[in-house]
Amino acid sequence: MPTTELPLHAFKAYDIRGEVPGALNANFATLLGRSMAARASEAGISALVIGYDGRLSSPELSQALADGIHDGGINTLNIGMVPTPLVYFAAHTLGTGSGIAITGSHNPPQYNGFKMMMAGSALYGDDITSLRTEMMRPKAIASKRGEGQSINVVDDYITRITADVVLKRPMKIAIDCGNGVAGVIAPALFKALGCEVHELFCEVDGRFPNHHPDPADPKNLQDLIAALKETDCEIGLAFDGDGDRLGVVTRSGEIIWPDRQMILFARDILMRLPKSQILFDVKCSRQLSQAITAAGGEPLMCRTGHSLVKAKLAETGAPLAGEMSGHIFFKERWFGFDDGLYTGARLLEILSRDANPSAVLESLPTAFSTPELKIEMAEGEPFTLIDALQEKGVFKGATQISTIDGVRVEYADGFGLARPSNTTPVVVLRFEGDTPMALERIQTQFRQQLLAIKSDIRLPF
Repeated sequence: MPTTELPLHAFKAYDIRGEVPGALNANFATLLGRSMAARASEAGISALVIGYDGRLSSPELSQALADGIHDGGINTLNIGMVPTPLVYFAAHTLGTGSGIAITGSHNPPQYNGFKMMMAGSALYGDDITSLRTEMMRPKAIASKRGEGQSINVVDDYITRITADVVLKRPMKIAIDCGNGVAGVIAPALFKALGCEVHELFCEVDGRFPNHHPDPADPKNLQDLIAALKETDCEIGLAFDGDGDRLGVVTRSGEIIWPDRQMILFARDILMRLPKSQILFDVKCSRQLSQAITAAGGEPLMCRTGHSLVKAKLAETGAPLAGEMSGHIFFKERWFGFDDGLYTGARLLEILSRDANPSAVLESLPTAFSTPELKIEMAEGEPFTLIDALQEKGVFKGATQISTIDGVRVEYADGFGLARPSNTTPVVVLRFEGDTPMALERIQTQFRQQLLAIKSDIRLPF
């Protein structure tokens, strides 16, 4: 395959992602398989787990990927059409520590991609970008081709969770899978936990005919909100396209964003593991850090990116980590990978202790905040802008400035964040204030500083 057919833009910070068949196709998948086989061979790994999501292109990419891996003399453990977390689960429980999920996550239907782990660690950064060079090098076919074995891990996964998570009482819930691959397991899992389940769009359909499977966008939660108003369900859970992120709504239609969910999880875990570190990314609310401290834990802010958070979790040994995007990682009682289904189960375990789960969620601390705001720029410009903001920005009244991932400025009554996305050429912004006046003041200060650096910038606030 010529270099031009391995588009640089498909090799992202945390995974491989692109349109099919323009960027990703069977030939690409075969070359990726051969390169991953070479890495497995070097690491002394004899088999890789393969699973795929419900996109129309996924079966073909899965087969081509397996062919490439077999070319390299490595075996495959094929677990079929499953949510991404089951690939991680299989990699842990089947002893390989290594696997590849074919998924476009929450991207539009014409996209697909690959999320990879090797020897127990998620691939990210240079581990992914260097794959492009490796894929372009010709590789000899192994004298003994690898073989494929089909394995069903769904039953083991459900059994493992139901042995670990126990609800205090039966619950009636609504779940919305957005026609994503979570639909192959979510209804069965929550019924096995003792729930009565009202299902929305749990039939897997890679065209996503009802709404996009991305619970980070409020418009994709409107069907679930309506279902809660029309039924006597106690709570609503929504899953993204590959099942590794969770959205939550209450009976009154309030969306409980992941950083507020994390407050509930942190309080619960810190009762059993006092003084533990709890990790969260730079986009999360100040309320989370304050709640962790109040519950006797140690808050630790880290860079955004599910692979980066997994690496930090492994480094620190923390029992819990979470991102504003909805990736939540339980190390206590689980394996430390992001899993929207398991997160939903742990949420219900906590909420089942109370007669009014919606009231519990709505009582969690909150503040006045913006959603993620994005400044679209040319390739490379976001990093230049943020470098300049770190160097030249003047933030009067700031109590602390963090530059671990962009610029996050803390104030006594709120925070402002500007960071370059690692996946698309945008600057991501988020603002929070204890009052509307504080929120406006912080936004005004950031507006002034950004315009001072780039006067023609088009700001979304």
